[in-house]
Amino acid sequence: MSYIIPIGPYHPALEEPVHTRLYTDGEIIRDADVFVGYNHRGIEKLATERNAIQTLVLVERVCGICSHSHAFTYAMAVEAINKIEVPRRGQYLRVITAELERLHSHTLWLGIALHLIGHDSMFMRVWDVRETIMDMLETLTGNRVNYAMVTIGGARRDISDELRHDFTEKLKTLVPVLDRLKEIALTDKTIALRTKGIGILTTEDAIRMGAVGPHARASGVHVDVRKDAPYSCYDEFDFDAPVVDSGDVFARVVVRVLECYESAKILLQAMENLPEGPIHLGNKLPRIAAGEFVSRHEAPRGQVIHKVVGNNQLTNHRVSIHVPTFKNVATIPTMLRGNSVADAGLIIASIDPCFSCLDR
Repeated sequence: MSYIIPIGPYHPALEEPVHTRLYTDGEIIRDADVFVGYNHRGIEKLATERNAIQTLVLVERVCGICSHSHAFTYAMAVEAINKIEVPRRGQYLRVITAELERLHSHTLWLGIALHLIGHDSMFMRVWDVRETIMDMLETLTGNRVNYAMVTIGGARRDISDELRHDFTEKLKTLVPVLDRLKEIALTDKTIALRTKGIGILTTEDAIRMGAVGPHARASGVHVDVRKDAPYSCYDEFDFDAPVVDSGDVFARVVVRVLECYESAKILLQAMENLPEGPIHLGNKLPRIAAGEFVSRHEAPRGQVIHKVVGNNQLTNHRVSIHVPTFKNVATIPTMLRGNSVADAGLIIASIDPCFSCLDR
């Protein structure tokens, strides 16, 4: 018997408003549609009424989990338009915050995925690791959600030698814990039964739909802005962008676990090689020169794009924001087809969606 089963836009299994309509034959999903647009906040319009410093505060609110990514990307665009060169120490501090944010985001997602699977003991263990990362972010920036680490021309907060040594020790302690989590993730029967062969997105479909970030890399697509078009000081670090080609939910778990190692590797290099010098160019409120620039940053969920247009005024003439969930959400119907209704929530969550980002 055929049914149409709605999931959302308000549902106990979803943190944010999205509506997925499942067309089923018994328990099997034959087709699906995804509807977004329940949470529009007018951020791009508000940006045209604010100066560059106020806009940094605004774009951090696009997403609570990757707030630094949006401030980082916007600042790079304004700096390119105004031909501002950020001091190397400021660049390093931006990257340190970005990679801590990636660790935070991936452990957050992994914990939620394990909770959806029903593996609550490992969910709590993963979030214990996440709490260590959150403590580091709070110590560095003063905040746990919106970090306010970026200013036009550099970073707002410096890191002391004592704190750098403390972070290095914590990161070295973190790696053996990640080893244990990886071992469980790769061998646990419960995780395997709920994720292997579930929600497959082939390499061809990922490329055709323009998937980005860990979601694309879990389908065998080699795409990472940090590698493809290095920005800030990413070209000074030795790291990999893990790629798995099975394209199922299990692959998305594996990619994010492996990326935690790479973020830890970048952070350890940054702590060891942190340059001396200023962290910013002074507290200035720049006019945004006439011109436009498109900046890209590899956020935890994938490529974030900010296009900023200036008109030699204090306020932005135009700010256009493109988020990774916009690309990845289009893959959901393809991944759902042929799977069980019971797996729908996990498959939707496996793209690490931020519909608040999408509906900015």
